[in-house]
Amino acid sequence: MSLFGAIDISASGLTAQRLRMDLIANNVANINTTRTGELTPAGNPIPYSRQVASFVPRSAETPFSSVLGKTLGGENLGNGVQVASIKQVSDAEDPFRLEFNPTSPDAATVAEPGLPVGYVRQPNVNIVTEMVDMISASRAYEANVTALNASKSMAAKALEIGKG
Repeated sequence: MSLFGAIDISASGLTAQRLRMDLIANNVANINTTRTGELTPAGNPIPYSRQVASFVPRSAETPFSSVLGKTLGGENLGNGVQVASIKQVSDAEDPFRLEFNPTSPDAATVAEPGLPVGYVRQPNVNIVTEMVDMISASRAYEANVTALNASKSMAAKALEIGKG
């Protein structure tokens, strides 16, 4: 692995964790958003749905690293990560909270399965889950910064050795 390859891997990790932090901030900012402009078939408002990113390893860029990775039992060998998708967590995976508030403009006017009249759907964002994810993303970002700094330090030492 080259010096620039190590820096590229760290950069992809930094980008991925920054995206996670952006999604977490968006989730927290919309923790009380009960109307997104979308409606159910019955005409009731749909609240904000939590967003999460999924990452996959980047594919091998050179034929040698591809062959080496397959030989060692994996598809990819040290190429960093990339965003596979940003998905909204559905009501089936993590149900919306229900709050009885018949005076709200976002209250259900037509009964639906799991949504009686007068109830407001609240977003499926849990502040505790978001804070745990934020700490995890922050620590992963710090780890990538440390790896990047180590790569830079090794390059600087190699240049000093070359000067003699």
